[in-house]
Amino acid sequence: MKLNFSKYQANGNDFVIVDETAKQYELNEEQIAKLCHRRFGIGADGLIRILPSGNYDFEMQYYNSDGRLASMCGNGGRCVAAEAFRKGISDKETAFHAFDGRHNARITDYNPNKTRFYVELQMNDVTNVDKAENYFFLDTGSPHYVEFVGKVAEMDVVSEGRKTRNSELFTPDGTNVNFVELSGDRLFVRTYERGVEDETLSCGTGVTASAIAAYLKTGKKVKEIHTLGGDFKVDFTPGKETFSDIWLKGPAELVFEGSIEI
Repeated sequence: MKLNFSKYQANGNDFVIVDETAKQYELNEEQIAKLCHRRFGIGADGLIRILPSGNYDFEMQYYNSDGRLASMCGNGGRCVAAEAFRKGISDKETAFHAFDGRHNARITDYNPNKTRFYVELQMNDVTNVDKAENYFFLDTGSPHYVEFVGKVAEMDVVSEGRKTRNSELFTPDGTNVNFVELSGDRLFVRTYERGVEDETLSCGTGVTASAIAAYLKTGKKVKEIHTLGGDFKVDFTPGKETFSDIWLKGPAELVFEGSIEI
């Protein structure tokens, strides 16, 4: 079977996107893992299926690079909004359904060839933030552990992240792990992602969680969030128990299109 796909990246977080609005493919866990493999496949942190939806412009299904159906992916959501706009599935402003429900997205800028975009994605409200002595734990569409550290650039994120991801505290499903350095009104975030089981160059739900945790820590919003893959902005309306109107903002880029036999 020949599979047509697009490869996207958003601040170094990369995805295989398959448009199934006209033709649906039967992809199993093993096939998805192979497509995401960086030596034997296309190579990506995850795979996204664009599916038809009766109530929204489309449905987004996200799979981690291990081939398993996963929870919400913020960078993936921004990339899929760009691809849907490029393919004429939706307009510059769209509403789509994902693992955690409805998401709105808007494309505020793009180049003439429609290969580079600036995309803002509305995340779901965040409630029930757990604050411990040395970390925050919250769900921004995916579960995230956020720990503030001194010199994040010098950390062994894979080793330390894996310990926390697999700790008894977060069994049985584990958690994504963010190590965050706060400097004035700027964050530097490094993330270990479950399902990928490695550090990724950026994580959209992770920087969203880190921005909210930083507000809870300092009482102030940060202006910019830096990752190894690039910079983000996160805006939100804080409340006593709920963070609402949360927007994850950053670039998304079409890397290439292709087809592959599976």
